[in-house]
Amino acid sequence: MLDVGDTPENFELSNQAGEPVAWADFRGKPVVVFFYPKASTPGCTTEACAFTDLSKDFADRGVAVVGMSADTVKRQSNFATKYSLSMPLLADTEKEVLEAWGVWGEKKNYGRTYMGIHRSTFLFDKNGTVAFAWPKVRVKGHAEAVLAKVEELDI
Repeated sequence: MLDVGDTPENFELSNQAGEPVAWADFRGKPVVVFFYPKASTPGCTTEACAFTDLSKDFADRGVAVVGMSADTVKRQSNFATKYSLSMPLLADTEKEVLEAWGVWGEKKNYGRTYMGIHRSTFLFDKNGTVAFAWPKVRVKGHAEAVLAKVEELDI
């Protein structure tokens, strides 16, 4: 998994509108990237809506917020529309970024083992370097904790 001080390689994925978004597009400003297992599920909806609720606070600090999952563009679009989400939602259906950043892996739930996304969040500085990482996110209060870290690190 990415760690503080890491700078990931450039990538390009489609957002919920099917438009290409390159990682390089975010250079020059801090970025929060949160990974969620599946669009429109309860925990993922709560997390994405919390980031949307704080979108003005992040924007006032010059911080972009991006969500990402392995969902299709169509599913991301439906998710964004249904909940009026304010951030780009990137569709990594081939799991290129998910694997490269270390958030795709084995999970266990009720005795069943399967591959999936580990709910994680990364805060990047304006140079694209990880300033802070949350490898095991608990949804409740998470967006607020990320905003507090932005303020603490004065990113």
